[in-house]
Amino acid sequence: MNIKLGELLIFWYARNKRNLPWRKTKVPYLIWISEVILQQTRVDQGLDYYLKFVKRFPTILSLASATEEEVLKYWQGLGYYSRARNLHATATYIRDEKDGRFPHKYDEILKLKGIGPYTSAAISSISFGLPYPVIDGNVTRVISRIFGIKENVNSSEGLNKIEKKLKSIFISESPGDFNQAIMELGALVCKPSNPDCAHCVLSTKCIAFKQNLMNDLPNKTKARSPKNIYLYYLVMKFKKENIYFVYFNKRQGNTIWKNLYDFPRIELQKKEKKSKIFNRLKQSKFLIDSSFEIGEIMGPIEHKLSHRNIYAYFISISLDGDLEKNNEEQLVDVNELEYEKLPVPKLIENYIKKYHNWV
Repeated sequence: MNIKLGELLIFWYARNKRNLPWRKTKVPYLIWISEVILQQTRVDQGLDYYLKFVKRFPTILSLASATEEEVLKYWQGLGYYSRARNLHATATYIRDEKDGRFPHKYDEILKLKGIGPYTSAAISSISFGLPYPVIDGNVTRVISRIFGIKENVNSSEGLNKIEKKLKSIFISESPGDFNQAIMELGALVCKPSNPDCAHCVLSTKCIAFKQNLMNDLPNKTKARSPKNIYLYYLVMKFKKENIYFVYFNKRQGNTIWKNLYDFPRIELQKKEKKSKIFNRLKQSKFLIDSSFEIGEIMGPIEHKLSHRNIYAYFISISLDGDLEKNNEEQLVDVNELEYEKLPVPKLIENYIKKYHNWV
């Protein structure tokens, strides 16, 4: 019975798979890029990014030869920027330590920076035909429903059951097709809510369907509610040789926006009145010895992350002249043309498009 489930999946996949560019190749570099993009991104959103990224960086060597800043610029808007930093670091390592050749064994791929068991299994099975099943959210959901696994899938007991049942239907002779098939079923049919059981090739074998447990499985720990954060950005503008500039801040430290550019900011746990914000600004280390004029406050622009909801306000500040650069921050004065080359968080990009006037 179990082997037939795997064969049914592959049969369904051959007739129903989406026409996606990474399914027309076995080149490990291209499979790697697609898998990393899709880790935290829907296919409909990630497709354009994939096409743009591999057009600019078609090979490992072209990616390794680029600057990290350019790689981040091409990643701009996808979020989870550590993925882009890891891609660049790994490409550089493969160029320098592996003669530019992508490793072809599961354990060697797994050692690469930013690659975990899922990505290693995907590359191994699709590019090299190695018998390693993948486990991601889609796969966990499909397996837990088919076999009626009620244990918490975030627990070791639940995960062990998922792995055991997955291996029982895995088709080792066609590992790449099987892995893509089960992920595709999870994405298109066995969806998190309102699964399309009427069109599921496995519905007659599915315990969740028979017992009407589709919306109860998988059983997993609910994520904590995200925290609200209020950011007040200082958009400091000045004129130099008849050209207008704005100060950007290069993010440092171990943050999600490391090496991206935003503005100097004040971070608060609650929204404050305009008068209090202006008083804070006057004591800011950036402005305390400067002559300036405060303009309007624009926003909020909302930006939702997995662990926090950001409400961003942007305060226009006109400076009489250049600032004394603060050593604690990497401030860069940028004009309108130079901005196009800077990698910025989606939040900042949205502000620039909606509100910002360079003059």
